[in-house]
Amino acid sequence: MPYSPILAPVVALVAWSLVMLVWMAIARRRAFAKMGIRLDNIPRGSRGVNLDGRAPDEAQWPAHNYIHLMEQPTLFYAICLTLAMMGFGNGINYWLAWGYVGLRVVHSIIQATVNIVPLRLAVFALSTLCLMSLTVHAGLRILHDCGLI
Repeated sequence: MPYSPILAPVVALVAWSLVMLVWMAIARRRAFAKMGIRLDNIPRGSRGVNLDGRAPDEAQWPAHNYIHLMEQPTLFYAICLTLAMMGFGNGINYWLAWGYVGLRVVHSIIQATVNIVPLRLAVFALSTLCLMSLTVHAGLRILHDCGLI
């Protein structure tokens, strides 16, 4: 399969997710140090969610965002790979994909720093519109190719 331009924003969002993983680790490490938590005294079976309500909220925000990057973006990856395989990963779809990635980066920065929910929600809604547009384009292309429209 030849290279499809839409794969670049896919790689960019994976890279950003890894940046958020590192950010989460740094934030948690600092919180752990302040809470007296070390590797040798973490209770067996503990999970990051166990820190909610114990660690400062600000220390958990990057973790919450990292979890969010493992949720809706899975749909983004699927639709972008579909568009790439269809040979439809350029033009407006390419720019919608970059729009989605840019908005998710902005969403991450908002959530991991100031965490103003109405602002975060507005950015999330815009990114979701990009994802919906990509999905509609793929669906219309499929219907067109099948002779249904």
